[in-house]
Amino acid sequence: MALPAAPTDADRRRWARYLVEERAEAHAYEQLARRRDGEEREILEQLARTERRHEAHWLTLLGGEPGRLPRAGLRSRLLGWMAGRFGMIFVLALAQSAEARSPYDGENDATAAMRADEKVHYEFVRGLAARGRRRLSGSFRAAVFGMNDGLVSNLALMLAIGATGVAPHFVLFSGIAGLLAGALSMGAGEFVSVRSQRELLAATEDNDTAAQTAGDLDIDENELALVYRARSIGEDEALRRARRLVSAAEAGVARRAPPRAESESHGHEVVGNDWMAALSSVLLFSAGAIIPVLPWLFGLSGTTAIITAVVLVGIALLSTGAIVGILSGGPPLRRALRQLAIGVSATAITYVLGVVFGVGAL
Repeated sequence: MALPAAPTDADRRRWARYLVEERAEAHAYEQLARRRDGEEREILEQLARTERRHEAHWLTLLGGEPGRLPRAGLRSRLLGWMAGRFGMIFVLALAQSAEARSPYDGENDATAAMRADEKVHYEFVRGLAARGRRRLSGSFRAAVFGMNDGLVSNLALMLAIGATGVAPHFVLFSGIAGLLAGALSMGAGEFVSVRSQRELLAATEDNDTAAQTAGDLDIDENELALVYRARSIGEDEALRRARRLVSAAEAGVARRAPPRAESESHGHEVVGNDWMAALSSVLLFSAGAIIPVLPWLFGLSGTTAIITAVVLVGIALLSTGAIVGILSGGPPLRRALRQLAIGVSATAITYVLGVVFGVGAL
């Protein structure tokens, strides 16, 4: 691209901002690539090289490295800092959100290739993030559910008990009992749930039993096609597969079942590991349930303890909601406020019930 005849100070400032952003993003992808291997590493390294090409474009327009550069935006700096310290899925979720908004759509000084690169980057990052979400989804679901259940259920229990007017030590004991009972119940429930789902998936998986015995079949190949039709494959495609399988078997070619669809191959991965899901539930429920206990544990009582517990749980709900929003690619603030609204509504109802059915006078 030809240099502008007389770039203004505003032009140079804008180019400098693009330069530092491209440099920060390239650094983040390089950091991530060093922590991965195989195909994922190759993709991340290619992303970093592309960002470096964009960086070179702005350096050319600026006529070399400027004496002073602005700081990269908060999101880019946070991305680079996290890339060397946190798991890939969390960083890629942030990167996906950043790549979704290309800064070059209305930028005349960016090349068409650069605008196209930014669009493709989003798909690259989204694909890598999707892999991580599949690996994480089973345990992550259990962890989020456990944390929020611990926060809300134990706070609700303690507010309901506290509203009845009983002694503070009884409220504290109720909170500890709720923590232990809830954590064990959550762990056992998650283990049974995930194990059952994995067993159900295993029972419905395709296998190559028919392929292994195809050479011995003394039946018309149309009947073998019924095996494929039972797997929800269309009649014509089922017939073609059956013919190929029988022909290969008769020719003595090594027989192998056709590869499963991507959705099937990821089935167990999405469900998660039963022991990991159970452990995540126990630990995260306990981490959530201990928060409303803290005010009474440190000697507070009455209204002071209740207000403190509500504030602490509210902060925790906002934090977990924001994290869920980031990892799912959704708006963090909206998810945080949703978590808070649900939690506050549940605890408010139980507190009112505690007041209505209070036993302080009994």
